[in-house]
Amino acid sequence: MRLLIIVNSFASSVTARNKVLIRQALRRDHDVAIVETNRRGHATRFAQDAAARGMDVVVALGGDGTLNEVANGLVGSATALAVLPGGSTNVFARTIALPNDPVPAAQMLGRALAAGSIAPVGLGQVNGRYFTFHTGIGFDAAVVASVERRASLKRWAGHPLFVWAALSTWLRGYDRRHPHFRLHLPDGSELADGYFTIVLNTSPYTYLGDRALDLSRAATLERPLVAITFRTMRATVILGTLARALRGGGVETGPLVDCRTDLSQLVVEHDTPFPYQVDGDHLGDTKRLQFRHVPAAVRLVLPASSA
Repeated sequence: MRLLIIVNSFASSVTARNKVLIRQALRRDHDVAIVETNRRGHATRFAQDAAARGMDVVVALGGDGTLNEVANGLVGSATALAVLPGGSTNVFARTIALPNDPVPAAQMLGRALAAGSIAPVGLGQVNGRYFTFHTGIGFDAAVVASVERRASLKRWAGHPLFVWAALSTWLRGYDRRHPHFRLHLPDGSELADGYFTIVLNTSPYTYLGDRALDLSRAATLERPLVAITFRTMRATVILGTLARALRGGGVETGPLVDCRTDLSQLVVEHDTPFPYQVDGDHLGDTKRLQFRHVPAAVRLVLPASSA
């Protein structure tokens, strides 16, 4: 097979040594080329060019943001998407049961390619941008924006930086008194008091170290989207919900937390702009988000354990 590896060398787990080891592991059986990104959007253009040239597989080596860009470049093409973990969290790679180390993950990828373990999977789409595992709206996105303002620390601080950003945003960086958006659901109902929504294409939502935050087992690559909406910013509600998620219990609908599953579409809007992030990349503020689920959007290389 002809493989193109798209590398984000600024990602926290990418080193010169593991780039060499990954290429050696894959070039034994495949024709392998490597390109490196140097700005946002670069990976999408590399992936689009690879698909246009008929490459068999494009491998994203970087964090979840790099993966998102590569996936957006391959949607609708015959070129398959493969993932190698190179970031600080690597949510999607771990979701499909890859080890959180790019070198053994490359060895597993080689075995999956030899076995022809490639399958079409669904993606979410928001305002024309595809996402592999989630979109965060409101508080979640404000936290990501805070982390990105300190991007130079992200490679070294990792999870402690996210914890600090969450605490500082909750204390003084986010309005906890007034709802930030409305959700219009496919059945015609409306939630008028959204403070924080996570739209899931897969679960877990993220990881804290080795612990998965499993918000909904209904969020899989085979099913439509799941939306979890917090209708309050009370610390007891948010922390209680996250504690249940850490135990693998998922989220249950109640008066202050709303859970909707199997959503083929969803609209989120407000008269005042609100922040959102896609697969861990903050994309700014908007007054309207339009979601839809796209079945069989990309062909994904899956390790045998999750195929």
